[in-house]
Amino acid sequence: MVTAGIVAEYNPFHRGHAWHIAETRRALGGEAAVVCVMSGHWVQRGECALADKWRRAALALDGGADLVLELPTPWAMASAEAFARGAVSLLDAAGVVDVLSFGSETGELSPLQRAADCLDSDLYRAGLRRFLDEGRPFAAARQAAVGGILGDAGAAPLDSPNNNLGVEYLRALRALDSPIRPMTVPRQGADHDGPAAGGYASASELRKLLRAGRGAEAAPYLTAPWTGEAAEMGHIERAVLARLRTMDEAGWAALPDGGGAEGLPARLVKAAQRAEGLEAFYALAKTKRYPHARLRRLALGAFLGLTAAGRPAAPPYVRVLGLGGRGRALLRRMKEACPLPVVVKPAQARALDGPARVLFEAEARCTDLYGLCFPTPRPCGGEWTHSPVVREGAE
Repeated sequence: MVTAGIVAEYNPFHRGHAWHIAETRRALGGEAAVVCVMSGHWVQRGECALADKWRRAALALDGGADLVLELPTPWAMASAEAFARGAVSLLDAAGVVDVLSFGSETGELSPLQRAADCLDSDLYRAGLRRFLDEGRPFAAARQAAVGGILGDAGAAPLDSPNNNLGVEYLRALRALDSPIRPMTVPRQGADHDGPAAGGYASASELRKLLRAGRGAEAAPYLTAPWTGEAAEMGHIERAVLARLRTMDEAGWAALPDGGGAEGLPARLVKAAQRAEGLEAFYALAKTKRYPHARLRRLALGAFLGLTAAGRPAAPPYVRVLGLGGRGRALLRRMKEACPLPVVVKPAQARALDGPARVLFEAEARCTDLYGLCFPTPRPCGGEWTHSPVVREGAE
């Protein structure tokens, strides 16, 4: 049986996600198993996930996944390159995944592969340096460097979020010399961050509706009714700002992507001292070179206590968040094939040592702080008490 890997945030899980799983399975013959690597409580845009990772894992299992693994926070809340490298590293280490399936605007691998090849070339690196030296933002310099080699059409995939992430998946597979082969399916319906279209809504639009208490409007685009409280950054804004006001330049520079060589920490210290809220902090710190998303990740990384030194080259363990009937068989195979510790029960985490134990304890801290994002704060300790979500079914 072929096993497909999918990387996602499922924030929240919606009909488009269920379609991606079903279409992946259909394209691989209808019987493929699906392993998902899913972000935990903090996501790439530099904010809290709408619902906790166990609830989101349960929805993924109900939506067709067989096994859900966690992408730890240092990679889940990183740039596209680091996000992709961490996720693909986990799928590769699992030892059971044959195919990496991802959604894209193009629905074709060849233009994405050409862009990935270009980004890994010496010619690109030389061009990038030239455009950066002109003071262009990294994303613009990257686009210009690839455009100078492949032309505007060849660089176009880098200008679309899912295409761009697909390019990074391809680069990660090559860097790891992974036997996993890629496939892509066309993204359905709504654009990234866009309004509903074609019977599908974007995750960002659904988050807005659910956080505003408009669950009935979101319901047609979800795979299950929304219930319970939604996590949101407003509940921790002053706590985050308090942390930012205590940061010095060395503290900022120590963060992942902290920009020490660019002189960014001095700007962040001044912005934190003047800002009366997080949006004001972002506005004061933002320039053409430092986009909003990077600043959000830096601010949240400071609050969570992340450091560049605390993010190894790849995740040092595999954490299981949920499994169904076929997931049990996959897990048995994974335990034999995976060179990393596989954490299923929380008690197994206590046996971790070295970088794996350090990372798990950092994840536990991130979960404790996530508990403050709800109208009713949740107690600490959830990382050490939650077992995986289990769905019964045939193997």
